[in-house]
Amino acid sequence: MEHIYKQKIIQGREIMKTSDYEVESDEAKGLPQPLLSNEKSTDTVVQLSKEFEDIITDGNFLSVLNNRTSKRKYAEEALTLKELSFLLWATQGVKGVIGNKRKATLRTVPSAGARHPFETYLFVNRVEGLNQGLYHYLPLTHELELIREDSDQENKVTKAFLGQSFAGGAPVCFVWSVVPYRSEWRYTVDAQKYALLDAGHICQNLYLAGGAIGCGVCAIGAYDQQLTDSLIGLTRAYSLEEDSEFAVYAAAVGKKVKES
Repeated sequence: MEHIYKQKIIQGREIMKTSDYEVESDEAKGLPQPLLSNEKSTDTVVQLSKEFEDIITDGNFLSVLNNRTSKRKYAEEALTLKELSFLLWATQGVKGVIGNKRKATLRTVPSAGARHPFETYLFVNRVEGLNQGLYHYLPLTHELELIREDSDQENKVTKAFLGQSFAGGAPVCFVWSVVPYRSEWRYTVDAQKYALLDAGHICQNLYLAGGAIGCGVCAIGAYDQQLTDSLIGLTRAYSLEEDSEFAVYAAAVGKKVKES
């Protein structure tokens, strides 16, 4: 058993290395590129603002960096829709689309080859103007689509996140899923490493953007994979096909508790 355990560790470490495999990518083969982001799946869509100047409470970048810590306790105060819009824009906002035959999105975060293999899902509990439930961010149009309303999602999210009640009870819990083929289309066996690096860029932007508007953030890497995927509705998590998608990272967000 210990031998198998050590083998697993070694295999995991290999992902962090640059591979020396020479594999012809699907891009090199001339195969069609995958979608830049998942398409809208419901008719209930919320338009989001890009006017953020009036919500910044700490515009001093050095201050935001110095004050960055993980926060697991949040005020009962709800986030405004504009504040949530800012956090979404800061983490996955599309600034432009480039290319003709081979298109790519330019976003507020870097991504290897501008592949941006992530989707953003939100478990919303307390955001002004939004009903409690699961939402999906549409980065190309800067909109939110309501997947479903759910008045019992706090308990479900807490269970999926292995009893971490701050995740289930937070005003908003971000969950990022990965669509591996978006990166694999170009980078084949190195795509997994690049995607995990990209996930870090996204969450760090959430920390910094949250700090600028008085929000606390706590990144989450521990969760039940099957429960979380099921809760989001990802039924192709274990497929080897191009539409495979599964949760890979999360973060709870809420207004900081005011110090007395």
